[in-house]
Amino acid sequence: MTGKYDILIIGGGLVGASLLCALEKTISEQKLKVALVETHSIDEVRDAPPSYDARASALSYGTRLIYEELGLWSGLDPFATPILDIQVSDRGHFGNTQLNHQEEGVPALGYVVENFRLGEVLLKRLKDYRDQGLVEVLSPAQVQSLQPMPGSEMKVVIEESGQSVEKVASLVVLADGGRSSLMEKLCISRKHYDYEQHALIANVSLDRPHDGVAYERFAGRGPMALLPLSDDRSALVWTVPSDEIDDKMALDDDAFLETLQEKFGYRAGAFAKVGKRETYPLSLNVAREQVRPGLVVLGNAAHAMHPVAGQGYNLAIRDTMALAENIIESLRLGDAPGSLTRLLQYVEEQKSDQKMTLDFCDGLVKLFSRQELPVILARNLGLTCLDLNRSLKGRLARKAMGL
Repeated sequence: MTGKYDILIIGGGLVGASLLCALEKTISEQKLKVALVETHSIDEVRDAPPSYDARASALSYGTRLIYEELGLWSGLDPFATPILDIQVSDRGHFGNTQLNHQEEGVPALGYVVENFRLGEVLLKRLKDYRDQGLVEVLSPAQVQSLQPMPGSEMKVVIEESGQSVEKVASLVVLADGGRSSLMEKLCISRKHYDYEQHALIANVSLDRPHDGVAYERFAGRGPMALLPLSDDRSALVWTVPSDEIDDKMALDDDAFLETLQEKFGYRAGAFAKVGKRETYPLSLNVAREQVRPGLVVLGNAAHAMHPVAGQGYNLAIRDTMALAENIIESLRLGDAPGSLTRLLQYVEEQKSDQKMTLDFCDGLVKLFSRQELPVILARNLGLTCLDLNRSLKGRLARKAMGL
């Protein structure tokens, strides 16, 4: 496959690979010319992370259903720890609520999967597509520039093996992450809000089994989450004000566990062990344009949010499936995949889901970071009312599950 592509995906990560899976049948049936450009070699042997410290992501029940549809869940299921209950509480105050999988009639509210397992399953599928000749994979390679052309097409300059080649694509999908340099070259600006917080992440063990319970604990100037992992580990995501992060990272393990216990309380038990700690700054970043003629911005390049409710990746997967459906419908109608009219329809259909998810996570962080007494009283009354209102709680649970 050389010269012109129907679809060219930039970024072979979780989102780009998932889009290929969603388009597999259409690519095969309609003999589409599809390419994926990835900066790293997909054939490079990747070391598995230390077993205790492997980082993980929360997949909603809705994402599980999507991956079942794509034939991916069977590879993930052996490594997925179900979230059976979610406890939400405001430390030191009366407000709390609990979501339960049985009340919602599902086997689990969500699942926690180690990132490298998720990557392995998608990478294997990507290699299969390449070996079958279904998709051309340019790896390692890098897109140097994108230039609009007449007729909603894009000219793409790709550097591979020290040589630059020009390609043309009807649709370019920009899925190269939240630090996309190509977005800057295209002058696609972002709405940016700095939370002045860092996420401190680590795996921890407690003195008792987690029993599939996830905790969202609001404690002062930032929320804390514990997600159940295999081997009775839990994944800690602690939101720490940026002016305190260095002090937290400087603590030895015993002092860190003591500080963590003081902040979190004993709701989940006593903290007994902590693994390697890592941090990253937290901000809200939303692309001001998600589509142009022949171009879609997808995944973290389109929107990156606070991890408070674990919704970022799940929203990206819902976007991915909606884009795949849009492309399939465009082809059925005889339109080019990069037709701006059709791509604007994709944005319109996803606008409500994106806005609701982004606003919910942003509002949650800001509301529970405030310490004024009237605000504390109002949010605790809200949590209590939510716990007593079965209908409202059910709607919240289904939204969190991506249903």
